[in-house]
Amino acid sequence: MSTATASHHLSPAFPGRAPWGTAGKLRAWQQAAMERYVEQQPRDFLAVATPGAGKTTFALTLASYLLHNHVVQQVTVVAPTEHLKKQWAEAAARIGIRLDPGYSSGPLSRDYQGVVITYAGVGVNPMLHRNRVEQRKTLVILDEIHHAGDSKSWGEACAEAFEPATRRLALTGTPFRSDTNPIPFVAYEAGNDGIRKSVADYTYGYGQALDDHVVRPVIFLSYSGNMRWRTKAGDEVAARLGEPMTKDAVAQAWRTALAPQGEWMPNVLRAADKRLTEVRKGIPDAGGLVIATDQNVARAYAKMIREITGEKVTLVLSDEAEASQRITDFSEGSQRWMVAVRMVSEGVDVPRLAVGVYATSISTPLFFAQAVGRFVRARKRGETASVFLPSVPTLLTFANEMELQRDHVLDRKKAGAEDGLFDEEDALLAEAEKAKDEADGGMDELPWEALESDAVFDRVLYDGKEFGMQAHAGSEEEEEYLGIPGLLEPDQVQMLLQKRQTRQIQRSKARPAEEADLIELPAEKRPVVTHKQLQELRKELNGLVGAWHHRTGQPHGTIHNELRRVCGGPLTAQATAGQLQTRIKKIQEWATKVT
Repeated sequence: MSTATASHHLSPAFPGRAPWGTAGKLRAWQQAAMERYVEQQPRDFLAVATPGAGKTTFALTLASYLLHNHVVQQVTVVAPTEHLKKQWAEAAARIGIRLDPGYSSGPLSRDYQGVVITYAGVGVNPMLHRNRVEQRKTLVILDEIHHAGDSKSWGEACAEAFEPATRRLALTGTPFRSDTNPIPFVAYEAGNDGIRKSVADYTYGYGQALDDHVVRPVIFLSYSGNMRWRTKAGDEVAARLGEPMTKDAVAQAWRTALAPQGEWMPNVLRAADKRLTEVRKGIPDAGGLVIATDQNVARAYAKMIREITGEKVTLVLSDEAEASQRITDFSEGSQRWMVAVRMVSEGVDVPRLAVGVYATSISTPLFFAQAVGRFVRARKRGETASVFLPSVPTLLTFANEMELQRDHVLDRKKAGAEDGLFDEEDALLAEAEKAKDEADGGMDELPWEALESDAVFDRVLYDGKEFGMQAHAGSEEEEEYLGIPGLLEPDQVQMLLQKRQTRQIQRSKARPAEEADLIELPAEKRPVVTHKQLQELRKELNGLVGAWHHRTGQPHGTIHNELRRVCGGPLTAQATAGQLQTRIKKIQEWATKVT
């Protein structure tokens, strides 16, 4: 069958609104995926496409094709949330497919060609949906199918309900999960190592979408700062966000930064609003979104933004009808800011979102990818997205790996050094995906009280590279990075970041210590290298230490400790560029003396 008739129902204006594309014809990846499907005519098809690429358009085009050719008689869409049920029904209606988003039980009205339900709804009554599938030839579209692995009961319910379906189309933007729950109707193949991974029938990654100008490039702006909190035992603890510390200390410093009573959040929100003002010069209706940990802090953040901007803030607290309408109103308006807890993190289309603040303590790659996905939907060439982050190593790693394609790993070796490697992430994922608003990454049990915090501009991450050095919030250096135009080609963004970094380094070298806007050290010891250059210095030092180990038999730790004793300074991870260079020279000096 020719794909020329695949979208025969589609009007020239389809999808009509930006969330589902901007043109009547399919994007290249959608057309290629359609052609593969038409050629193979599979019962099961898994399409992995990065958030913002247009999975909904592809799925509805395929549904139209299958209905028109009488392969199926009805459509069932399974969505993660109540809001997405409405969104799917509206999108389908625009191409003449009538889906009932309010279906609960009983016969379906003749006015509809199918239903939209949630995974939770399937879990409650799988036999209801199995009976519908058995009665008529059905296409089942499983949106963000990784949710079918959220719990054993949901996965089993989906398998039971849709096993008789004529065709099944699985969609996801983030096929990876941290657990090993198998996802129904997903194929797994074992690699040479014996570990089974999910196999997609068509994959369209962020890197490809970026090259095709289907999604926006993302500029990540990272903020550190000094944190102070009190433990339950009454001890006061101080730490600098972003410095090497234990996992518990990272969690507590991170949570202290997000606490509304400190200065970190107001400073970051102020910076984000400045960035939004700059972006709106090129994208007049650009909006901002703050993703909060729970309802209480979300209200506090909304109040802060009102005080900063003097404008009304859209507050979205739960997955209910009123909240869904607020998202719709925000999407169709031109208001500056929305604050939400969890429901806007996945699948919700607000194409004008261009600036985000990741103000939640959830630290799973799945949640992070979905959250960032809210900002990458391109409407015209040259748009950029900006996301503000706390300087937490886990988040910075995710930001630097935006283009990394992941698959769902079904088996894991848990032996020796790797035993328990995924335990923390598994626990965090369980917290992140539980069905309540207050998802806090498993840190509710940490006994602490936030005392004070401040915000320091740390660095910019873009296209896997890092730019800039620490600077005070509100400083000229910070302003230069916030002021990057919102309409630029990707290579222009990188060029401007490099220029600003060079200028910042030159200023740092020229200023005396008392005038320094960089934070920690006097002028002669201030870092005047990039984060990448610091990493290279650490790598060089570690390489020399490894060579010295092979030469002398001394343990690596002993060598590092001796270098610290002789040269002074902190651990390698905390050492400045000058301290690292001193240790490199010292170990090279040792090597020349050994014959």
